[in-house]
Amino acid sequence: MERAVLLVSHGTVDHLDDLTAFVTNVRRGRPPSTELIAELRRRYEAIGGQSPLNATNALLASKLERRLSVPVAWANRLWKPFVRDALSELARAGAKHVAVVPLAQHSAQVYADDARQAAAGMGIELACAANWGRAPALGAAFAERVSRALVLERETSRACVVMTAHSLPRFIVERGDPYESEVRAAAAAVESILRGRFGETFRTTVAFQSQGMDGPGGKPVEWLGPDLRAALDEAKARGDRSVVLAPIGFLADHVEILYDLDIEARAMAEDRGLGYSRAASLNADDDFVEVLVEVAGPLLRS
Repeated sequence: MERAVLLVSHGTVDHLDDLTAFVTNVRRGRPPSTELIAELRRRYEAIGGQSPLNATNALLASKLERRLSVPVAWANRLWKPFVRDALSELARAGAKHVAVVPLAQHSAQVYADDARQAAAGMGIELACAANWGRAPALGAAFAERVSRALVLERETSRACVVMTAHSLPRFIVERGDPYESEVRAAAAAVESILRGRFGETFRTTVAFQSQGMDGPGGKPVEWLGPDLRAALDEAKARGDRSVVLAPIGFLADHVEILYDLDIEARAMAEDRGLGYSRAASLNADDDFVEVLVEVAGPLLRS
């Protein structure tokens, strides 16, 4: 084996007792408060006690391996299995060239930098994917799922499609990170496909969800918005009867989808008298595997 693929996700825990260590990693070594861990534990317990993300990534790697006919491993930036461990295992198995595909389509550079640092001294060459959130096949996959949700709406003329992505501290974007523009361009591409199918019978907006409470160093920061609360307030004020949440900034179900949207946002919508539905995530579906074939294939040949 000389060539392989590594899928890299943000990460999650399989056991709630690991939450403190995981969140400490997320916070770059700053230990979380007991109150924060209690709240996170409550959220994980509300979705069944475990995020499905790691299991989804394992299945995705297995399906992509069959399509590409090269070994495909998966790892997390911020929890086990760590990127360095996965790369070490690939190197021991004989990999000389590894295509790194971040499962964060609008934040590729961060993942590439981490992977290159992790690979230092291993003697393997990395080819890291650039941002791929504008890939036409990805937009089509998202649009298909939003279309299914819209078909279930009795009156699409009174529906609002709220396309969501994870928020970031605004100062990161102001320093030149293309995240916000990438998300909005991806949302526009999805909307274009939907307009071709449904015309002008619905409204769309973009919202940034799951804002943190602070930024680096624990200092309060401004986060990208509008947030979900503001988006739902606007939907109510404009006379919309229902909202279709479309998490186009995410690839798979995890706590930010299953709790932040399906529980928290649903409750906020119902409080405003709005109907609620959500477009399905891509997870390890076959059409998403084909998207990753398009992303990883050229890297393997480079």
